[in-house]
Amino acid sequence: MINSLLPLLTYFGAPGDACKPTEGNFLGFPTWYHYLQGTVDANNNCVPGISGINDIWLIVAAVIEILLRIAALAAIGLIIYGGIQFITSQGNPDQAERARNTVINALVGLVIAVAAATLVTFVAGRFQG
Repeated sequence: MINSLLPLLTYFGAPGDACKPTEGNFLGFPTWYHYLQGTVDANNNCVPGISGINDIWLIVAAVIEILLRIAALAAIGLIIYGGIQFITSQGNPDQAERARNTVINALVGLVIAVAAATLVTFVAGRFQG
């Protein structure tokens, strides 16, 4: 009898079981509990839970990843701004040089932000187990 109920219990979840909390997506950003394992509460909802110091570091990693994604979006905005500056420079070499430097610096920042976000994702994935 209990063996026939086991798949049903694992499907619905019993209080205290481990689960992966669902995440709402806002522009593709991860949530602050992205790397945390969740637990099933009394209402059969999967909620994020903190079980130790390791989980604090996973929250910090998720927040850093969010900030790095914001930095990447800012870099993309600066690339667009530099392109507009370059187009509107009307052949003025000083304005064209400033625009070119803006685009180059923004590209460097974008590469750094993407590389750092990838590194954070890799390290947090290792801590997640």
